[in-house]
Amino acid sequence: MIRTSSARRRSLRTAVGVALAAAALSACGAQPAHPGAAAVVGGERISVASVEARMAAVRDASAGQGGARTERAGLAKRTVADLVLDRVIAKALNDRQLSVSDAEIATSRAADAKVLGGESQLERELLARQGVPSADIDTFYRQQLGIQKLAAAQGEDARTTVGDAVVRKALVEAGGKLDIQVNPRYGRWDVQQITLADTVDDWLPQNHQLF
Repeated sequence: MIRTSSARRRSLRTAVGVALAAAALSACGAQPAHPGAAAVVGGERISVASVEARMAAVRDASAGQGGARTERAGLAKRTVADLVLDRVIAKALNDRQLSVSDAEIATSRAADAKVLGGESQLERELLARQGVPSADIDTFYRQQLGIQKLAAAQGEDARTTVGDAVVRKALVEAGGKLDIQVNPRYGRWDVQQITLADTVDDWLPQNHQLF
C-alpha cells in the first residue's frame, strides 16, 4: 500500500520497472497461424480486438483529461506487453501456489485512493503515470500485488535490488514455460530480458500471414 507520496512513487516505479521490462513475445516462426491474435501465451489467445479496445480506452480517457495524443505504435506495444505480463505473473504465482485475492486488491486500491485524496485522483494518477484506464485498475493492482508476493515468498521486498532480482528470475522461468508467441507487428518476446523487443520480419514468406 502507498503510505506517502514518495513511497507511492517508489512503489509505482518498481512495479513499472518490472512491468515495462516484461513485454515481448517470441516471433511466431513455424507455429500454426492464429488469425486475429495479437499474442498467444501458454495456448491462451490475446486478440487484436482486445488490444484495440484497451488502446481506445486509454486514448479516450487521456483526451477526457486534456492529455496529449498518445502515439499509436508505442501504445499498441505497451498494451500487448501488459496483457502478456498478466499471464506471465499469473504463471509464476501459480507455480509457487500463490494467488492474489479480490479482497487484497480492494484493500490496496482503497488505501492508495485515501492517500491520493480519493478514487478519482487515483484514476487520474494511474492514467497519467501508467497509462491504465479505469476499467483496468484492478488488473494493475493484481499485477503489483503479484510482484510483491513473488518477492515475499523468498523473504524479500520487491522494491529492493535483491527482491527485484527474485521477481525477474521468477518471470523468466514462467515466460520460458509458456511458449509465448506474438504477432510480429508488436515485437518479439525475449525470455531472458523479459522485454518486448522489436522484430525484423523479412524472414516472413511473402503473402504468408501467421496471425
